[in-house]
Amino acid sequence: MTETTRSGTVKIVTAERVLLSKVPEVTVWFWIIKILCTTVGESFADWINTTLGVGLSMTALIFTVILAAVLGWQLRLERYVPLVYWLAVVVLSVTGTLYTDILTDKLGVPLAVSTSVFAAALVVVFGVWYARERTLSIHSIVTLPRESFYWLAVLVTFALGTAAGDWTLQLTGWGPGTSVLLPAGLIGAVVIGWRLGANPVLSFWLAYVVTRPLGANLGDWFASPRTDHGLGVGTAITSAIFLAAILATILYLTRTHSDVLEDYDRAHTPIVATRPVRERIMLGYYAAVAVATGALLVWAAGQPHATAASEDQTSAAPVTTTLIQAQAMAHFPPAEIAKFRTIAQDTLAKVHAGDQTGATARIKDLETAWDDDEPTLRPLDQTGWHALDGQIDGVLKALRASKPDPATEAQTLTALVTALQSGNTHSDSRN
Repeated sequence: MTETTRSGTVKIVTAERVLLSKVPEVTVWFWIIKILCTTVGESFADWINTTLGVGLSMTALIFTVILAAVLGWQLRLERYVPLVYWLAVVVLSVTGTLYTDILTDKLGVPLAVSTSVFAAALVVVFGVWYARERTLSIHSIVTLPRESFYWLAVLVTFALGTAAGDWTLQLTGWGPGTSVLLPAGLIGAVVIGWRLGANPVLSFWLAYVVTRPLGANLGDWFASPRTDHGLGVGTAITSAIFLAAILATILYLTRTHSDVLEDYDRAHTPIVATRPVRERIMLGYYAAVAVATGALLVWAAGQPHATAASEDQTSAAPVTTTLIQAQAMAHFPPAEIAKFRTIAQDTLAKVHAGDQTGATARIKDLETAWDDDEPTLRPLDQTGWHALDGQIDGVLKALRASKPDPATEAQTLTALVTALQSGNTHSDSRN
């Protein structure tokens, strides 16, 4: 969609931004590359944090430093440069995802709370921005303060979109593929509202928030295994594919200048003419869409569905989780259970011996073996697989913490060994 401003202000803003424009025109290319960036934010963060074993806190710290450097580069420029601008968006996407994950995985903040906090933070950012500048239009990003507000809002929208998207999946239990449909439908609703005369600034920021869960769900769909109704591409290849697509789009925009505000304005006339009365009517339309979305989520949350066991669920219902694991492992090949148990016991022995390096290296073997066996084990018992997968994730987080705690490591490993042993005993009794 293309953002427009009311007559009477266009000439003043245009005169300022001829020399100072730092953002692109909102064309279809803008939304394509934005979705690509959000997909990379999800898959690339997962790849570095989990696959490479860097750890969540360290990954967040690394990208915070990178973000500061890239934004410093962007803010020093005097005009819009596609490569730098979209590099900033990619890094913001990764960083915003990591901040939300830290709140959820490290600090145990419920997704409902983090979603509410980020939504409130975005309202505050917009409120202060508007009070100071009297506009939230990206066509007005012609000064350093406005650009600073803009990038802060972008960061918060990424964090909000991540939290809201994860909360939606938690409520509904939707899998890859299905989870893409809701944000895609909401974007379609925003496009319809904008075309019918809704406020263009409001429409822009609504779409900007919703593209975050759309891109994240696309990334999950590509990366998830086929046994979980994904495409089975993996996080590394998914990141590479979408990064290549981003680079190709940037090269095209750099060559054609089709998204440069000044060039675009000279060649195009506003697509949608807005009027105050119509904007108020369409505000009601957006409210109706929000109510309908809420009703859909409430209905979906009430339907039977299986979700991965979170740490909170595990601690709240340890007996149920243990039974699920034991029943699941009764369906798993005993030789595989024995292999996992041996690795966990070796790791526990190294923790007791004070060999943190050896323990971290050994637990990598468990992660690799578990991932390699996923296509075989997961179809045997989906619910049980998720329960055990959550427990293994807890072990990995404990061993890869920025400041490992031997007591926590020993506790999580002992629980895992016990679960694997009980599963093996249960399997033997069935035989």
